[in-house]
Amino acid sequence: MSAPRVSIGLPVYNGENYLRPALDSILHQDYTDFELIISDNASQDATEQICREYAAKDPRIRYYRNEKNIGASGNFNRLVELARGEFFKWAAHDDVHLPGFLRRCMEVIEPAPAAVALVTPRAEVIDEHGNVFNMDVESLDARQPRPHQRVEYVIRNVRWATALFGLIRTNVLKKTRLIQPYFASDNVLLVEIALLGQIWELPETLFQRRYHASISTNAHKSWRDLQVWFNPSQKGIKRFVPPAMRLALEIVQRITRAPLPLWERFLCGFAFAKAWISREGRRLYGRRNQFGIRTRVKTFLTRAPRQKTL
Repeated sequence: MSAPRVSIGLPVYNGENYLRPALDSILHQDYTDFELIISDNASQDATEQICREYAAKDPRIRYYRNEKNIGASGNFNRLVELARGEFFKWAAHDDVHLPGFLRRCMEVIEPAPAAVALVTPRAEVIDEHGNVFNMDVESLDARQPRPHQRVEYVIRNVRWATALFGLIRTNVLKKTRLIQPYFASDNVLLVEIALLGQIWELPETLFQRRYHASISTNAHKSWRDLQVWFNPSQKGIKRFVPPAMRLALEIVQRITRAPLPLWERFLCGFAFAKAWISREGRRLYGRRNQFGIRTRVKTFLTRAPRQKTL
């Protein structure tokens, strides 16, 4: 049996509320040469039943269940290890892929030069009922030719990190450290991908990021709780590096270890310093929090949603 062109990895834990529409939106894509790998992180609700039901109907689904909860980061990364496709994408159990998502991404990334590491469509935010909110989601089109240019652009603009749910070259992704067990490591991973290649954004809105009461940033009230969610083995540890400091250190580490000429790494470090000082300055003055999410969430919760037009 030949390997599919695309591997879709869906990590899930207690996702019964939104799992069916998420699965349907993937399985009904008009591009069909893919495998859907589900890694169930020892869910305690009806997640296992739903996954087995879908797997019995569609041979493209490979369902795995962890014996114990290995943390969010471990569950995300396990899917990359299991992937067989030339291209890979993560899919959250509560998000929706609009018709044409896979086809459009493949139409762009297949003929693109090898320097293009990731292709992603535009995204919008929906609530638990599927209503679309008038809320900005960052545009992340980092197709600059030099790594330091892309690094600065990503650091200045990334907030929701929806680009990580785009289509990524598997060989590029496996050169990274993937998702690490700390808050907002997805932001760091996008910077690492930008070091290795270009990020192209499609003008179409083909992805819906769901915001609801049970998402990780709502379910876990502090960054310490989030740290344990990423890695349960850290429960009980009292000493944590503050999030902003941890992210800065991690990005610097990615830059110093990137397979780039020394001069380009120096330029990447300089670009990081400029972007980070600007970003943290805005955060400290209250114009934006660390990733521009929580201040937007307050607005998000008080705005009336607009119905999605078909």
